[in-house]
Amino acid sequence: MSAPIYLEDLTPGRRFTAGPTLVTEEEILAFARQFDPQPFHLDHEAARAHIFGGLAASGWHTAALTMRMVVQALEGLPWGVVGGGGELQWPRPVRPGDELRLEIEVLEVTPSRSRPDRGTALMRNRTLNGAGEEVQIFTVRIMVPRRPQE
Repeated sequence: MSAPIYLEDLTPGRRFTAGPTLVTEEEILAFARQFDPQPFHLDHEAARAHIFGGLAASGWHTAALTMRMVVQALEGLPWGVVGGGGELQWPRPVRPGDELRLEIEVLEVTPSRSRPDRGTALMRNRTLNGAGEEVQIFTVRIMVPRRPQE
């Protein structure tokens, strides 16, 4: 386990990374069958005829893979990764064989006025494919505990 990360340890510009994570065709198909059964996630022919021009992972699959990397990158958060909402974008599809990696940047840190034991951090999570292209951008505010008083 990593050293604990408290609100006081986060400053705008601080970065965290994780990955790579390989995305396989089998995983794309299995996820789609269970959670997002649309033709462009399940069938090569239908996907070629679609705007994606080929088999593409569900955005929710990308989000799930990213979440695993977020937990790895921020494993020192004592309360875990507790989100309070954000904005999610999928600028380009994830393809079979893509290797995804994660870059997290702290944008803003705000101590709570009403709860002295915590605050929030606004973070931009960028999921990149092997070519360094953004496949997901999630700007999210997370709850972070303050360092305990000794």
